[in-house]
Amino acid sequence: MPAAHLLIGPLLRRVVDTRATVWVETAAPAVVTVRTAGGATGTAPTFSAYDHHYALVVVEGLTPDSETTYEVLVDDELVWPVPSSGFPPSVIRTRAADDRDQPVSLIFGSCRETTQHATTRKLPPDALDAYARRLMADPESNPLPDLLVLLGDQVYADVTSPTVRRLLRRRRRRPKGAPADQVVSFDEYTKLYLESWRDPEIRWLLSTVPSVMIFDDHEIIDDWNTSAAWRAEVREQPWWPERIGSGLASYWVYQHLGNLAPDEIAADPVFAKVAAAEDATGVLREFGHRVDQESDLAHDTERWRAVQYQWSYALDLGRTRLVMLDNRCSRVLDAGSRAMLPPGEWSWFLDQAHGVYDHLVVGASLPWLLPQGIHHIEAWNEKLADSRRPWVAQGAEKLRRALDLEHWAAFRRSFDALAETFARIGTGTPKQSGARVGAGPAYAPPASISVLSGDVHHSYVARARFLDPAVVTPVHQLTCSPIHNQVPAGIRPLMRLGWSSGPAGATRALARSAGVRRPKVRWHKLAGPYFGNAVATLTHRGRAAEVTIEGTTSDGHLRQVMHRRLSGADRPTSP
Repeated sequence: MPAAHLLIGPLLRRVVDTRATVWVETAAPAVVTVRTAGGATGTAPTFSAYDHHYALVVVEGLTPDSETTYEVLVDDELVWPVPSSGFPPSVIRTRAADDRDQPVSLIFGSCRETTQHATTRKLPPDALDAYARRLMADPESNPLPDLLVLLGDQVYADVTSPTVRRLLRRRRRRPKGAPADQVVSFDEYTKLYLESWRDPEIRWLLSTVPSVMIFDDHEIIDDWNTSAAWRAEVREQPWWPERIGSGLASYWVYQHLGNLAPDEIAADPVFAKVAAAEDATGVLREFGHRVDQESDLAHDTERWRAVQYQWSYALDLGRTRLVMLDNRCSRVLDAGSRAMLPPGEWSWFLDQAHGVYDHLVVGASLPWLLPQGIHHIEAWNEKLADSRRPWVAQGAEKLRRALDLEHWAAFRRSFDALAETFARIGTGTPKQSGARVGAGPAYAPPASISVLSGDVHHSYVARARFLDPAVVTPVHQLTCSPIHNQVPAGIRPLMRLGWSSGPAGATRALARSAGVRRPKVRWHKLAGPYFGNAVATLTHRGRAAEVTIEGTTSDGHLRQVMHRRLSGADRPTSP
C-alpha cells in the first residue's frame, strides 16, 4: 500500500485558541501536513509502533471565531478530502478570543459497538451515525457542537464482530489460551479501531467535530478492575499480560493522545519517548505493562507515583469546565479502602473542580447516581465483600461479577467524597486541602454541576438533593447510553423498578442490615429511563443549562425523548 494513504482519520481532536490537533494513521512512515483554506498549517512526521504509523499534527495560526475547511497531505500528496465521498468538506471551527459569553454545546454518549454487529444481533440504528447524517443534511439548522464527549466502550475487545472473529481465526500465533473471539495483541486492537472509525459517517463526524474520550471496561475486558480478587485471577491467564499491555498502549495511541492540548502533548513524557524512537514498540509495550500496576500500588502514594500515568484530564470552553475522570485503571482495590481514584489523583481532581467558571461538568464512564434500588444493592454488596467470614466475602464477590456491581455506589468512600465536593462547590466553600477545610480562595457557586456518564445501556436525568440548604447549585446526573448497543428486554423492568420507592426502600433496608450508612445525598429521577440508542446534547448559555436526549427511530433518524432545563435564566456571566 502506498505511503500516501490514510488508514484512519483525520480525527479533529482538540481546538485550543488558534491551534488545533489532527490525528491520523497512515499506511507507511511519512510526513503529514494539515493545511486550512485560511492559511493555517501544521506538519509532523509519523511515529511507528507495532508496524503501524501515526501522526498528531498541531495546526497553528487559526483565526479566532472562524470556520475554515482543511485538507490533509501525506508526503505532499492530497489524501483528504476524498472527492468521491459526497460528504461536506471537513472544517475546523474556532471560538472567539474572549469566549466567556459564547454558548457551549457538548454532545455525549457511550457504548458504541461497530455497525457490523447489526448483521448478527439486529441492533437498533446507530445514534452517532444518525447525528452525523443530520449535521450533513442541514448544517444551517444544525450548527456544529463545540465538543463530542465519548464516555467509554468506544471499541469492544471482548465482543467482536463477525469480521474481526474471522481475522482472529486466521491468526497462526496467538498467546496460549487466548479467547478465540477476543482481541489480545496490539495489531488485533488496531482492527477494532479500523472497523469502527472508518464507518463513513463517523469518519466525517470525527474529522469535523472536536472530540475527547475516556475508556471503560470493554476497551480491555468486561469487569476490568472490579476487585483485587478479579485482578489476581485474571493474572493467572497466560494471555493476560499481552492483552492488558496492548489494550492500554492502543488506548493511549488511538484515544488518549488526542485528549491532550498542544502544550500538554509537548510535556507528555510518553509522547517524548515515542516521538524520539525509530520504532516505539518497546516504549509502548513497557508503558502498557507499567501503568497496569497502578491499582496494585494506589494505596501507597510514593510507590504509585513511580508508575502512575494520569488518564484523567481537564479543559475549559468559555465559562464551562470539563473534568474527565478515569474510573478504571487507577482504582484502589484494597479491602476497606476501595476508591475510584488514588489519593494523588483525587487531590488533582479537587484542584480542577474548584475555580472560576459558570458550569462544572464531570465526565465519568460510570454513573455517580444510579436508580436508588440498584445503588443500595451495590453498597450492600461492597460491605459484604469486606466481611471477615470467607464464605460471605466469596459469595459477595461472585454476585459482584455476575451483576456488574461496580459503579460509584460500590466505591462508597468515593461516592461520598464526590457528594461532599459538590456540596462545597455548590455553597462557594473553599476547597479541602489535606486535613484542613477552608484552605485556598473562596469561589462563587457555579450555575450548574453535571455528571456525564454512560455504561448502563439506558438514558436518564436525575437531580441530587443535599441536606444543607446552603447548597444553591443544582447538581444533576446525565446518563446517555448506548450509542449503538442494547439492553436485554428482560432486564428493563428491573431497571425501571430501581427508581420506584418500594423496591428502593427494600434494598435500602437490606443495605442498612449490613451496616451501610444512609447516603449523605438524596436524588430523584427527572426524566427517563429510555432504553434505545441515543445521543445527548448539554448546552450552556450564560448561566442557563439544559440537556436534550435523542433516540433513534427505526429508519435511522433522531427524535427527542427527553429535555430538561438544569439551571436558571439566561443572563450575563459573572465577571
